[in-house]
Amino acid sequence: MDANRPAGVLFDLDGTLVDTTYLHTVAWWEAFRQFDHDVSMAQIHRAIGMGSDQLLDHLLGSERDRDADEKMVTAHGTLFATYWERLRPLRGAQDLVRACADRGLRVVLASSAGKPELAALRATLGVDDVVHTVTSSADAEASKPAPDIVATALERAGLDADRVLFVGDSVWDVVAAGKLDVACIGLTCGGTSREELAGAGAVAVYDDPAALLAALDESPLGRLA
Repeated sequence: MDANRPAGVLFDLDGTLVDTTYLHTVAWWEAFRQFDHDVSMAQIHRAIGMGSDQLLDHLLGSERDRDADEKMVTAHGTLFATYWERLRPLRGAQDLVRACADRGLRVVLASSAGKPELAALRATLGVDDVVHTVTSSADAEASKPAPDIVATALERAGLDADRVLFVGDSVWDVVAAGKLDVACIGLTCGGTSREELAGAGAVAVYDDPAALLAALDESPLGRLA
């Protein structure tokens, strides 16, 4: 590993830095009910972190009638947008991002949210002044667990996979990063257990951004910087 090459950290936003996982769950649950799909919140929660294209296949089956897909996605987005003004960063999120930047890491918000939603998330987080690169859903042909958004984030930030860590809250984050040999730190603040994240391949697991910040020196991120 050449220490002269830039190092960086890719942060997922939803459920990792901003407390949105259960709001997305409720929004999808209500969107599905509008189109007579009875899907439990527990099932939906476990799929959060996937992009909408993958999530619909995962929850409704790939052989379904797809005529209403676009309307369901729109319904979810409309319902989730009602929460935008009330969104809050997760504990320690802003301080963690700034601490990484202070250590010389290139900070990338590797989000697959649409641009209006991404703007709301960025406004909630309020760390744009230390962010090097940001991605959105427009930057990926396929969503997580496909690795497209991770690949775009690496390319745009000028980073190599062996000089980067991904921080995410879902199994789908870990899987997407792993497909490009990017090590992933898992956070349980999105409601996925320590065991599930570690079982998917996370190199370390913490409760939330504040817990990772408190252990930063000894964490994989600290060793990278």
